[in-house]
Amino acid sequence: MTKRPDPLAAYNAKRDFSRTSEPAGDPGAPGGNRFIVQKHDATRLHWDLRLESDGVLKSWAVTKGPSPDPDIKRLAVRTEDHPLSYAAFEGTIPDDEYGGGTVMIWDRGTWAPVEGKSADDLADGHLHFILSGERMKGEWLLVRMKPRKGERRENWLLRKTRMHESARAGCDPLSSALPHQRVDRAFQVMAEPPCEIWCRKEIRWR
Repeated sequence: MTKRPDPLAAYNAKRDFSRTSEPAGDPGAPGGNRFIVQKHDATRLHWDLRLESDGVLKSWAVTKGPSPDPDIKRLAVRTEDHPLSYAAFEGTIPDDEYGGGTVMIWDRGTWAPVEGKSADDLADGHLHFILSGERMKGEWLLVRMKPRKGERRENWLLRKTRMHESARAGCDPLSSALPHQRVDRAFQVMAEPPCEIWCRKEIRWR
């Protein structure tokens, strides 16, 4: 029997777990439906979208943050699969480690493909799904862009559909957001744009 490739091999190879507090781990049991968005103040501030599927977190780096405005499409760069334990991770990755910078939970909840679709659609370059989170709700689309010559990573587009009351025109979570700091084991946001709960509410999970 052919052994299944380790979906977390790339994740583990990029990290020195004697230096970073990020969790190492093996793939979990399939069947879960969590989603997590982590605000990541690395070389460039971005938001990491992660969808649980096949015992791992399928991951995209959304360079300007997700937007509830259906007219705004966000670049979402596909990154390596992450372990399920990463869904609870907050902390500061050392600057000289991969992804160095501060990570905080920005949103989380559950996800599901719309009726008639499935997570298997990712292999075909698209996913139409529903999010039930504190900030991100309703229907969303991920669509893989046609690769350009020399590109090493998959570039996708993330956007909100117009089919839910949570769709909001003109709301941009990055318009006035500043990096956050970690102070006495708690995250303190320096500034947030005043755009309803989507942009102004800092979620506290502890």
